[in-house]
Amino acid sequence: MSDDLPLQRTLAAQLLVTTPIRVLLNTAYRMVVYPFSPEFSRGLGISPETYAQLLAVRSGFGLAGPLLGLVPDRFGRRFAMVLGLVIFTLSLLAVALWPNLYTFAGMLFAALIAKSLHDPALLAHLGDQTPYAQRGRVMGMSEFGWAGATFVGIPMLGVLIARFGWQAPFWPLAVLGCFAIFALVWTIVEHRRPILATGQKSKLNWRILCDPHVLAVLGLGGVISFANEILGVVYGRWMEQAFGLGAEARGLSVSVIGLAELLGEGIVAAFADKLGKRRMVLAATALAAVAYAALPFLSGNVWLALAGIFLVFLAFETGIVANIPILTELMPEARSTVVSASGMLHSIGRMAGALLGVWLFNIGFIWVGLFAALVNVLALIMVWLGVRRGA
Repeated sequence: MSDDLPLQRTLAAQLLVTTPIRVLLNTAYRMVVYPFSPEFSRGLGISPETYAQLLAVRSGFGLAGPLLGLVPDRFGRRFAMVLGLVIFTLSLLAVALWPNLYTFAGMLFAALIAKSLHDPALLAHLGDQTPYAQRGRVMGMSEFGWAGATFVGIPMLGVLIARFGWQAPFWPLAVLGCFAIFALVWTIVEHRRPILATGQKSKLNWRILCDPHVLAVLGLGGVISFANEILGVVYGRWMEQAFGLGAEARGLSVSVIGLAELLGEGIVAAFADKLGKRRMVLAATALAAVAYAALPFLSGNVWLALAGIFLVFLAFETGIVANIPILTELMPEARSTVVSASGMLHSIGRMAGALLGVWLFNIGFIWVGLFAALVNVLALIMVWLGVRRGA
């Protein structure tokens, strides 16, 4: 038992540093989608439809994720994490110095590249050090960096945007990015540098194509992200049109999403290893289907609508995070590459969701909720039939 204490302390120290860094990355990544799309589209002088298409193209660029995922497996986890942060920080500086459509579009793609390098490398790094029986707890704690973006980062940016305009967030985020680079270099030690050989890569490709369990685990994130993006891409417009909420109020309303995600990640950290990751994914996906279907009928009251949003994101985040430990065990010798392959499917799902969500919203918000619910029913069937019991 005493032999495990240094490792536990090391993991705790790394989580204390890497989780706020993920808050920073995810704040910049998420601010352009959920609450502030009206402000950014107006500030850039483009229509909401054009802005949604830009986000869809950004998601499509995530198809390069598996190629970026090779970087941590070939050159080391810390190298990939630091490289991602450098790209992230430089792109924010570019928008801060020259706020226009071209630098903004470049920042969108750079933020995706940064996450495609940093997040799989970090998850692989944590997976290298954590037994599978304890991985739900560790991965759930690391994912607090996703909820922290909406619970802390987005509301703060809402205040800045409301008072100083759409360009306001970029200088503070860039400065924090510089601090994050130094903190990461100081904290992360490369425990091993796995090299993904050609034979292993062929084995990975074969397993992805031929194993139903692998396909189900990898594909789940893409399917439920598709449903979530249908809502996410129109969330700001819906809150603005249905309830007349301005940028600052919408930024604060996203705290509801952050609280739901924080609770979902806490549930996974506390119970996934005990109750089973697969069971938790099934329960979360079923709850998401119900919540999406109910959401359009809550548009008459802002508090009921926020309650519905809370349930949607609680279920979505619980399902996503509970699936991560299963994902990291599919092929331990190439964890980062596998996580990146899942990220590619996330990007495909989000790209399709961004395009479809605007079209459905223009027809009527009820179709946004009902279609997202149907997609989650299909995801539930996929997990039930495809993911092995005992996972």
